[in-house]
Amino acid sequence: MTAQVENVVIVGTGCAGLTAAIYTARANLQPLVLEGIMPGGQLTTTSEVENFPGFPEGVDGFMLMQNLRKQAEKFGTRYESGTVTGLDIAQWPYTLKLADRTITAKIVIIATGASPRLTGVPGEKELYGGKGVTTCATCDGAFYRNMEVAVIGGGDSAAEEALFLTRFASKVYLVHRRDSLRASKIMADRATAHPKIQMVWDSVPLAIEGVEQGAVSGLKIRNVKTDAESVLPVKGIFVAIGHVPNTEPFKNAVDTDDQGYFQPTLGSQVRTKTPGVYVAGDCADHVFRQAITAAGMGCQAAIEAERWLAEHGG
Repeated sequence: MTAQVENVVIVGTGCAGLTAAIYTARANLQPLVLEGIMPGGQLTTTSEVENFPGFPEGVDGFMLMQNLRKQAEKFGTRYESGTVTGLDIAQWPYTLKLADRTITAKIVIIATGASPRLTGVPGEKELYGGKGVTTCATCDGAFYRNMEVAVIGGGDSAAEEALFLTRFASKVYLVHRRDSLRASKIMADRATAHPKIQMVWDSVPLAIEGVEQGAVSGLKIRNVKTDAESVLPVKGIFVAIGHVPNTEPFKNAVDTDDQGYFQPTLGSQVRTKTPGVYVAGDCADHVFRQAITAAGMGCQAAIEAERWLAEHGG
């Protein structure tokens, strides 16, 4: 018996994947969305989203993703659970490999996102997402008006996060394990010269305090040169030590850069070297990493996919 060939399979259920689902479903392509280990993506761990257009009072991250899911379902999107382990592009339609089955698809839209690197210290996991530990100053900085916060990291991202947070926080500690930032000179100079930013050199995090209270109350650190331990009295901790794009199963089909992010073909944000395979969201974007930009990429991928499929026997 011949296996059913799906018109569109979307891998990932963040803003990019679900927006692609809405558009392809409205085009009557009956997309199948594969939900991985975190349905809804990183946004489901954010207690309030204030910068997504159309919600002047903000919206709970989990509820936003549930609404997107329902909207896609309304137009005919179907959902299945499963983690993709590989993509066979030797023959079109393509074959997605899962742990327990395979799925054949004319169009594949990869929207697997990226996972933030965390420090792994005690208290971090318990207080991550709405309890004081976050990885996005643009998303959550406004919640820390007139409070002291800490940024962990030493690259451009950490410097940018610290500078952005000066708009809201009363004081920003920038904690770095070395005695100089790895950031570009212009970003390092801006951060070190800012009156609201206090550099905490030669220091690494040991633990995040406040687990029993359910909210961050301090960051315990150790000086790597003196072994002295101390606690920074912060209410928010922004971890800025990079992201890991969830791209590994697809590297045979899509080019990646030296950080592992997908590299679309020249002239497109979403089209790849493999006809009929598209990328969208944080797995292909290490610059903006916002819900709205991911949604925009999902829209682009869906429209390009619809047009390509119409031209190639969809």
